[in-house]
Amino acid sequence: MKRKSRRGFTLIELMVVIVILGLLAALVAPKFLKRGEEAKVTTTEVQMKNIEQALKLYKLHNSFYPTTEQGLKALVEKPEEDPVPKNWKGPYIEKIPKDAWGNDFIYISDGKQFNLISPGPDGEEGTEDDLKVNG
Repeated sequence: MKRKSRRGFTLIELMVVIVILGLLAALVAPKFLKRGEEAKVTTTEVQMKNIEQALKLYKLHNSFYPTTEQGLKALVEKPEEDPVPKNWKGPYIEKIPKDAWGNDFIYISDGKQFNLISPGPDGEEGTEDDLKVNG
């Protein structure tokens, strides 16, 4: 009986292929990861613009923004605490979203103007990665 010769990959050939794939992954992966972060920033900016529009509509109807104490919740349900809006025609937004990193938005207002802040990827307010909208 003749024995068929079996041809396969040697361990060295497999190691070379693995090293090449690893190098390619090291070059390509950061670009995809960076795009993921950019997408989260864009998503959060869009969410903040939507909240800003809801706040402006609230002010158009009531002549003031919700206070810090009333918070963004005032866009979803009519506030019971002062100043109680007389022309509340909400809900102005279906639900209060979280930013793309799962953090609550920070809302600060005296009724005349507001600051809307996303704490960003680190989840901490006051750091350089915060996203802000002032109205």
